[in-house]
Amino acid sequence: MAANLFLAANLTALVLWAALILARFFKPMRRLVDPFCGYVAPALFSLGYLVLLVLNWGSAGGDMGSLAGVQALFSDPNMMLVGWLHYIAFDLFVGGWIARTGDEEGVSPWLLAPILLFTLLFGPVGFLAFVLVRLVRRRTATVSA
Repeated sequence: MAANLFLAANLTALVLWAALILARFFKPMRRLVDPFCGYVAPALFSLGYLVLLVLNWGSAGGDMGSLAGVQALFSDPNMMLVGWLHYIAFDLFVGGWIARTGDEEGVSPWLLAPILLFTLLFGPVGFLAFVLVRLVRRRTATVSA
């Protein structure tokens, strides 16, 4: 069952990420896509996380106190799925924030698209890239003012 839920969650997340990225190029899409991808979908993934966490709490060995403990915890497929839903929910939430903030600040969709792709694939790397872009844009605006 964990494998099927993993596949469903992954496919759903990929479709949502594709919509989030494409909406940067099609403004009319943003009214629907941004709130859904940035708030509703992460909340639904979080709800799935909570349900699976409650159902599987204590069934796997391990803990969060050491690397070995985390490895033991995630050796259970159900707990690995719980961890994966955690990543999906948070990365999508951050991606939604990046998309909305980038649009509000006039960041080109051609720059936002790869940043969002990095956020999908490498989470913190995409977030860091966006933070750096904002920093450079603010410094450039300050210098030219």
